[in-house]
Amino acid sequence: MNITTQHINPTSTATSKNTFAQSLSRFSEHATLFSVALVLLWIGAMKFTAYEAGAIEGLVASSPLVSWLYSVLSVQGTSNLIGTIEIATAITLLVGIRNRSAAILGAIGAIATFTITLSFLFTAPGWEASLGGFPALSVVPGQFLLKDVVLLAVAVTLLARALNRNA
Repeated sequence: MNITTQHINPTSTATSKNTFAQSLSRFSEHATLFSVALVLLWIGAMKFTAYEAGAIEGLVASSPLVSWLYSVLSVQGTSNLIGTIEIATAITLLVGIRNRSAAILGAIGAIATFTITLSFLFTAPGWEASLGGFPALSVVPGQFLLKDVVLLAVAVTLLARALNRNA
């Protein structure tokens, strides 16, 4: 009776797992970058509509960081400026795929954008009074703005990656 045993090469299995992990890591880096760029592009483009300019008016007006814009620009002009900055940040992030300096600048722009947006949680009326106030967030603007916690963390991750990248 001839019994054949099949040997599994542990090095081959480890290499296969390592290759998969590396591929997944590369995919996640690109997915992270493209998703932040998409969010900034889309939201930035929406700022050029009267609908969006009106929707952000209360948030901007209640913010000590950006309310001054309304003394210089109209509601639509302020929204257009914000949209332009968001689109420029997205484009800079995308250029950063090939250029380390652009990657750093884009990530810093994204960090600034999401930090300012998150500050609206503390300056705009976003705590649900009917539920007792803090920590109950209203749907708008509270829950709408909460997603920027994740976007800010991703922007910091993008900056770290860009800083660690070879020139």
